[in-house]
Amino acid sequence: MNRKSTLQDNQGASGRRINKSSKGTAKIENDKGWLRIRFTHQQKRYAFALGLPDTQLNRKVAADKAHKIELDILSDNFDATLEKYKSLKNNHKSSPQFLTGEDIIQRFIDRKAKTVSTPRSLEKYQTVLKYLQNFQCKDGNQKISLADLPLNIWTETHFEEFYEHLSKKLSPLTLKQYLVWLSAIWQWGIAEKMIKQEDPWLTLINRVKVPPKQMPKPFNRAEIHKIINGFEHSKYYSHYTDFVKFLFGTGCRTGEAIGLRWQHLNDDCSTVWIGESLSRGIRKATKTNRARTITLTPKLQKILGERRPDSFNPEALVFGSPLGNPIDDHNFRNRAWKSILNQVNVEYRKPYNTRHTLISHALDQGMSPVTVAQLTGHDVQTLYENYAGNVKSRPMLPEF
Repeated sequence: MNRKSTLQDNQGASGRRINKSSKGTAKIENDKGWLRIRFTHQQKRYAFALGLPDTQLNRKVAADKAHKIELDILSDNFDATLEKYKSLKNNHKSSPQFLTGEDIIQRFIDRKAKTVSTPRSLEKYQTVLKYLQNFQCKDGNQKISLADLPLNIWTETHFEEFYEHLSKKLSPLTLKQYLVWLSAIWQWGIAEKMIKQEDPWLTLINRVKVPPKQMPKPFNRAEIHKIINGFEHSKYYSHYTDFVKFLFGTGCRTGEAIGLRWQHLNDDCSTVWIGESLSRGIRKATKTNRARTITLTPKLQKILGERRPDSFNPEALVFGSPLGNPIDDHNFRNRAWKSILNQVNVEYRKPYNTRHTLISHALDQGMSPVTVAQLTGHDVQTLYENYAGNVKSRPMLPEF
């Protein structure tokens, strides 16, 4: 069979047939800018959309599909349900060479969804996918979304152009993070033998220069006293006083304090085990996936001892909302925290800054960075990088 004579492209108006196809001949048509295939077999007419925009590249893909239909008709292997021939997205498992950028990201998300504790962890990959979908690259004389382009025809130019596109829209820090996520997806695809080329994002990651960022200013002793005093005497928010004291006194992450249960404290409330975090109703491991046990100060021990009921449920939360529900960190920050800081005339910084405050004060007092890292659950290397200016051993300029 002469393939050129059988695969007739309809170059006319949208959806209008120019040449009547012979029986068994699969014809490619344009239907309002989208490709479809039409043919007749055993006196029955068939027509189905490929789900692909009409571009030069996609017409080549459609031609392969049409040729496959014709061969199946000739060999009596025709699938009357058409499932075998429909859009590429329905046939990726049998045709991995047609995987697109969107396919590989979506497959990565589907696999990741089985292991993450919260759907929020997947939002970053969905955001990356949206940027890919919105970026148009050239396909002959037309343009096509980079997300719809099969990976096996991506070139260095595609990666470079997408990098330039992102660099114009994102800050260097965000750009680097997006490239790290793309690299993770590509590395997974390579390991799963879905991608044949090497990871191109690694080179682009190294190209991004992120300017140093100054750490937020910690609260000083006077400000800490004002904030706690503000909560203690607040008509509306005094309920959160112990919660705020615990944040300042332990330097734990906000979600760790919210998720604390009575079973995490020992009998006399002198030590606390921190290995879980609670955020927006989702309980999970700590950020570093490592647990730690902290010996509390006598003041904190007394606060928690007086707070614990004589008869308590070990599963119950140590700190809750006035209605007994888990504390919502957004509501706490936007209502209680902002109101109190404004009331006591303290410059606004997020509640998470209580962690930065404890670390900074501990280092300024000469506590070993290794010890501070153990208390706060930090990676030692990260602590040195982010808090080097607070370490007592930092070099000093000579005085003239």
